[in-house]
Amino acid sequence: MKKAVLLMAACLAWGCSSQPPLEQSPKPSVEERTPGGPATPPAASPAPVTPGPGVSGQPLPPFGGAPAPRGSESLTDPKSILSKRSIFYDYDSDTVKDEYRPMIQAHAKYLADHPDAKMLIQGNCDERGSREYNVALGQRRADGLRRMLVLLGARENQIEAVSLGEEKPRCNEQTEACYDQNRRSDMLYGGEF
Repeated sequence: MKKAVLLMAACLAWGCSSQPPLEQSPKPSVEERTPGGPATPPAASPAPVTPGPGVSGQPLPPFGGAPAPRGSESLTDPKSILSKRSIFYDYDSDTVKDEYRPMIQAHAKYLADHPDAKMLIQGNCDERGSREYNVALGQRRADGLRRMLVLLGARENQIEAVSLGEEKPRCNEQTEACYDQNRRSDMLYGGEF
């Protein structure tokens, strides 16, 4: 019995030592801000990142590695309303405009018809306002869209809503046109996040 325990311990130690330790890159510093002033960019990133799925022409794995549900081709067909995935908002608002209702209804129907499909909603804001305020506003935007999808037939367990605040801008210029692009909720299906 003692030999078996020692043998198992040796195998475990050998198995663990055969894996190289994961490199821990230092965390980038948080932006320094002054009230009402511009943001100072964070320190340069320490090492280049290897592109993952969906970057540089690599196909995304369908729905988290599982086989894509029948009918998922419409999610990427530019002629399909399901290929449209962003809802844009007015300044300092989380109200969904009427022009997006048909798109939201189409996504709710798709989710209802495909119970294995998963969606992540990312709420985004422009850079105006404090970081804390923008995170809260982004969450209200994502939660409101999630509620609409559920009311229209999607299941609650299919959708996760998160806020990215101002951290994922589409445009970095300080213009109204650019701010308009950053005030949005993005709908991503499994395999895209």
